[in-house]
Parts: sequence; C-alpha cells; structure tokens
Amino acid sequence: MSGESKYRLLLVEDDSVIAEEMMRHLESWGYEVFCVKDFGNVLGEFAACAPQLVLLDIGLPCFNGYYWCAQIRQISQVPIIFVSSAGDNMNIVMAVNMGGDDFLTKPFELEVLSAKVQAMLRRAYAFRGATSVMEYQGMILDLTDASLLAEGQKVELTKNEFRILQILFENPGETVSREAIMKRLWDNDCFVDDNTLTVNITRLRRKLESAGAGQLIKTRKGLGYGIGERI
Repeated sequence: MSGESKYRLLLVEDDSVIAEEMMRHLESWGYEVFCVKDFGNVLGEFAACAPQLVLLDIGLPCFNGYYWCAQIRQISQVPIIFVSSAGDNMNIVMAVNMGGDDFLTKPFELEVLSAKVQAMLRRAYAFRGATSVMEYQGMILDLTDASLLAEGQKVELTKNEFRILQILFENPGETVSREAIMKRLWDNDCFVDDNTLTVNITRLRRKLESAGAGQLIKTRKGLGYGIGERI
C-alpha cells in the first residue's frame, strides 16, 4: 500500500477487461478509482468525480481521447496520462500537444502503471492543491477561476455571482433561503439592503440566459432560490 488513498483517479477506458484490471491494481495501492460509464459525457463524469488524475485512452466511442483531453483542459489543469496501444511518435506528440502530461503504451506492466501514476501525482501536488469543479446537469462551475461552463460557453462570474451559484450547486433540488445566500455573500452585514441580493440574482440570470441556461435558477416566492426539479 502506498498510503495515497486521498487521491481520486478517473479511468476513461472502454475495454471493460482492461479497465477492471487497471482499477483493481490501482485500488490495491490505495487510490480511489472511478471508471467512466457514459462515453458521450466524459466531461460531465469528470466534473462529478473531480479527480486528481485522469487515465485516458485514445480510441473511444463517440469522441476520441484527444477530444476529451481538449475539453478537460478548458476547465482544469489536472494531470492526464494517455494510455493507448497507438504508441507511435505521431500519437505521442499529438497527446502532448493536446494537453497530455504523459503517455503509457499498451500492453504494459501494471507496476509501470502505478509507478507513473505515483510519479505524476507527486509532481503535480507537491506544492499545490487539486483543481476543484462542481457539476449540475452538464454545467460545470470552476472553483479555481470563478467561471461557469454552460452549453459549451464559458461564463465569467463576479465574486457575488460565483458565491450564489456555489451555494446553489452545493444544494441541488433544495431551496436555499435568501438569508443563507446573503450570509455567504456579505457575512451577516446587517446594513446590506435585501434588494441588493435581488439585483445580483437578476444580473446573474441575465448572464446565464446569454449562455442558454436562463432557467437554471428557480425562485420559490418568499423563501429563496434553488436549482433542480424539486424547487
């Protein structure tokens, strides 16, 4: 055991036999391993998992690994190791150019896999924390740069707009009271006019509407706001 169980890995491999073998071996080293199930929604599963490292095959259903690497790189600098039988120089160069950090050619020894993973995590997180994102119905809130990715568009948020979305993303399907949101925004400043929150919500909705997500925030009159079906 390496004792590095705090690290969460996302495995994007459509061969179930290979994926199972890799997952078992990495779990024996104390890693938490998630395997992608929906290969048409790799980005959504990435956001839901929020891994510290991605193991990414090139030949995948729907879109190839290069495509998903580029998508992930729009929202995260998480380490990505390509794992593929296409280990010729052209594919290795392409993988690096698309944002990959390392390349492991199939077939490989499982000990080589765990050694590469260990080395990559050590390099990536010795001096910095993991990139953090939150996901709701394909929309991705990036906690590192206060932005939202919706319908393929990146929406830049103000500090207050980001905090509003963050508390709503933390409570999907629930109504968050105006008081709770105001406390998050202004830390119980009793001099803040209640109307200020309404103005912030209105501006945020306008931004979301321009990105095709105008219906994301729902109002429960007299109680608060929320996202999700139960609101």
